Amino acid sequence: MRDLTQSLWEADQSSPVLELTVGELLRQAAADVPDKLAVVSVGPGREDRTWTYAELLDDAERAAAWLLERFEPGEHVAVWAPNVPEWLVLQYGVALAGLVLVAVNPALRDAELAYALQRAECVGIFAVGEFRGTDMAAMVERVCADTPEIRESVDLNGWLTRVRDTVPRAELPVVTADAPTQIQFTSGTTGRPKAAVLAHRAMVSNAAFVRDRCGLEPGATYATALPLFHTAGCGLAAMGSFYDRATLVLAEIFDPGTVLKGMADHRAAAFGGVPLMLHALLAFPGRADYDLSALKVMMSGGDAVPAALVDGWAQAYGVASSAVYGQTEASPIICQTSPTDDREAALHTAGLPLPNVDVAIIDPGTGDVVPIGTEGEICARGYQVMLGYLGQPDETARTVDADGWLHTGDLGTMDARGYVTVTGRLKDLIIRGGENIYPREVEEALVAHPAVANAAVLGRRDEAWGEQVVAVVTLDPAQEAPSSDDLHAHVRGLLAPHKTPRDWFVVTELPVNAMGKLQKFRLRDGIEAGELRPL
Repeated sequence: MRDLTQSLWEADQSSPVLELTVGELLRQAAADVPDKLAVVSVGPGREDRTWTYAELLDDAERAAAWLLERFEPGEHVAVWAPNVPEWLVLQYGVALAGLVLVAVNPALRDAELAYALQRAECVGIFAVGEFRGTDMAAMVERVCADTPEIRESVDLNGWLTRVRDTVPRAELPVVTADAPTQIQFTSGTTGRPKAAVLAHRAMVSNAAFVRDRCGLEPGATYATALPLFHTAGCGLAAMGSFYDRATLVLAEIFDPGTVLKGMADHRAAAFGGVPLMLHALLAFPGRADYDLSALKVMMSGGDAVPAALVDGWAQAYGVASSAVYGQTEASPIICQTSPTDDREAALHTAGLPLPNVDVAIIDPGTGDVVPIGTEGEICARGYQVMLGYLGQPDETARTVDADGWLHTGDLGTMDARGYVTVTGRLKDLIIRGGENIYPREVEEALVAHPAVANAAVLGRRDEAWGEQVVAVVTLDPAQEAPSSDDLHAHVRGLLAPHKTPRDWFVVTELPVNAMGKLQKFRLRDGIEAGELRPL
């Protein structure tokens, strides 16, 4: 255990970075365990769909040949679909063909889809015909009509039949581990998403290190409903499982009954999801009907995991927890807790840095590393930092400095052992009359009120003070609804007067993205548009 005096963790290099491409990862797994189940796709009201490693490699190699009849190595093709298994076949086919996969959220609408395709310089798009009542085929047709760069749009329904009729190529393009493999869009929690370009070695190694930190037995089955369009799904879940020669139980959509059944049927040893998913599974009325005795580890990320949720899973199934912290630009994980961590670390920190990454807490004003326990910006440097934002060199330079440090925009502290605690967002900082106010501190005070289920605090422009503190809350329906005066008095009893919100709004639920991260810009837009109800 380290005994640090400055908030600088120098990379642990005892586990080497894997010089592997995404395609090589699958090839090696198929050579080692050809007959083992690689993927089990589960969905409500249908039979499971399965692939062994040998079957998945065969489909992927045929997909690569099919793709190379239409696209050139290095070109960008988008996938716009939920967690259908064809998504994974395409991912590995694209990697073997030397193309770059652009992962797009299936919840997007016309203008958002058009932006994504144009920003990522796509020449093709693969999509399902329909999802959650949306005619995606019609949307693709409309968007592609105004996007002449798209040469081909492909319906994933029935695509595998075409792929399996394709003769594999004797030779596929040479792809290097430092080449780009995916373009992932940033979370969009503060504005329009940027297109982060990620390398093969970055995604493969990061997934491997996360899997190792989980402490699972080799080959242990991993279940998830995390979206494949995010690095947590297509990277941590899929690549991490394949690195460990394990079976991935992949839910097409998040349906608690389907997920629980898949975990029970296939004896999942680990489940990965955002806190909202973990809560929904615990609260599912028929949960006791499913045998989850094989479950050992609950993984979570995307947002802080409440202690009650960790304890709930521990009490229900005796499972340990492992939480991850990172961002898309880090491919994506920087720090992770271990199932063997002490309770304080498990509940209140983001864990230790993963292997082969330097982590520093830096004073945003001076750029200096701060002493242990002092708040500053969390910065990371290593193999997994993105290659850059596509077509945005100035944005890239603002995010990754000349010394290779990725500036996360997150505020945090580091203790003497190296454990990192996330305390807020640098851009969330509210400056009222020259006083710095950190929203997380006010949010924690608010949720201590029995009637407040959740809270988001943000700054609002003010001519006299620069900014005023604004709170948006969701309420516990089982409690008597408080007034703004009630909450004002509650916060004043816990915090300094200048930290107390001036304006109060109430919503049914706080807006989050697909990974459960709060989108404060949507709250800000809603307040300015007069769409939020004052408390």
